[in-house]
Amino acid sequence: MKILVDADACPVKDIIEEVAEKYQLEVIMLCNPNHVLQSSYSQIMVVDGSSQAVDIAIVNRTAKGDLVVTQDYGLASLVLGKNALAIHPSGKVYNQQNIDGLLTQRFLNQKARQAGIRTINPKKRKNSDDEYFRLSFTQLLSEHISR
Repeated sequence: MKILVDADACPVKDIIEEVAEKYQLEVIMLCNPNHVLQSSYSQIMVVDGSSQAVDIAIVNRTAKGDLVVTQDYGLASLVLGKNALAIHPSGKVYNQQNIDGLLTQRFLNQKARQAGIRTINPKKRKNSDDEYFRLSFTQLLSEHISR
């Protein structure tokens, strides 16, 4: 199992590395050239700056049983289709039972914005959000690491 991170706007990179190092798992952080990342643990992969380049690179490098950390529901759907695991930086685990509803909600929100309707912005991240992610991430890893 390796961990692939959609790292451009990921707020939990440090937590991912800390937990992954404890389990001695490979971490690959993927970003575009507009983001400068450094790590003493993870492999940093900079892909080109074109739209969706990071997502495509993640899908191409994901294998069955890998874990992807992303805020992108579309990317999560693609890696679930490859029998990989996916988790949101909020700690919400994507699965076959919830992904269709999340994609539908994303579509409806996009249509509402195009029609000029204001949608709700995400709340500011709190320390409790980080702790919830740490708990969910650790639990997901411990459940699947021995498979």
